[in-house]
Amino acid sequence: MREREKNVSSSNGGVSEKKPYNLRERKIKNAAYRDMIRAELADELYDKIVNVIVVQKKYKDPDYSAKDLAADIKTNTRYLSAVINSRFGMNYSCLVNEYRIKDALHLLVDKRYVEKNVEEISAMVGFTNRQSFYAAFYKNTGETPNGYRKRKLEGR
Repeated sequence: MREREKNVSSSNGGVSEKKPYNLRERKIKNAAYRDMIRAELADELYDKIVNVIVVQKKYKDPDYSAKDLAADIKTNTRYLSAVINSRFGMNYSCLVNEYRIKDALHLLVDKRYVEKNVEEISAMVGFTNRQSFYAAFYKNTGETPNGYRKRKLEGR
């Protein structure tokens, strides 16, 4: 084990690169079932997913799961997962978090919500805890919510 650690540290000049907020590199996985869905069905499910998640704003509900979405659009979770992966290029959690962060970006700089703290805004967009909000925010924007808010509000 020591030899392996030594090789890893020497390959990057002895400096260990630590990613903030426990972010990991995205890995593309090949799953045969993704190719089994007819394009017409995938298009239909895509439209239904967008309608429920975006138009109906179900992303704001912290208890709304992939299983709930599958039931609402009358499919199973495997098809749902396949369509989200192939059409959006991410999994269900990442999709929902992306819309939550887009919403949070607006709320953080909206003068109507300037008195709300970051935790209150994270709850408004559907996050259940500060850590998951900060991790998703950093993953999507490359900065912290407080840093984003400060930078945007100073720029006015």
